[in-house]
Amino acid sequence: MKIGSNQRVSGRSYLDGQCLIAMPGMSDARFARTVVYLCAHSEDGAMGIIVNKPAADTRFPELLVQLDVIPPDQAILLPSQVERVQVLRGGPVETKRGFVLHSADFFLESATLPIDDGICLTATLDILRAMALGSGPENAVLALGYAGWGAGQLEAEIQSNGWLHCEADFDLLFDDGLDTKYARALSKLGIDPAFLSNQAGHA
Repeated sequence: MKIGSNQRVSGRSYLDGQCLIAMPGMSDARFARTVVYLCAHSEDGAMGIIVNKPAADTRFPELLVQLDVIPPDQAILLPSQVERVQVLRGGPVETKRGFVLHSADFFLESATLPIDDGICLTATLDILRAMALGSGPENAVLALGYAGWGAGQLEAEIQSNGWLHCEADFDLLFDDGLDTKYARALSKLGIDPAFLSNQAGHA
């Protein structure tokens, strides 16, 4: 399912609501073979969530206990959908902070940021409490940290062939096939990852 459209919403511009795909020659190892969903992009900079890298040895129910959202004895009583929520390495900025990227069927006034048709971002404990009770969004991932760029920085990286970009869709953002998201993102542009890797660095 595609999110949004090529025609930007009035007042919106840039690449917010789209996915960045790291080129094989990406100089920053933290972003090697990453797919980044851009939550905000303007002349002031950009902010996004890496959607294809898991957080090491971290499970969502355990995080709920660590954050005192639920007591330890309730971890085994969570709805099955909640237990399947993926915890991602969202980026190198504020890595101790959680950001929930989710479908728009859940919204908290003054806390939820609408990004594109059907996609939102919320970074408060209230959404975690709702998820633990089974009343949260139907689709969600929890990212620890985020990726950030200063004014003009992302544009410069794109111009120097650091990134490609493509339309986002629900599968790229929310399904559990993390290992295949990079290839799937490239395929949306009609690019074979093996061919791209072989050509990287050649004039």
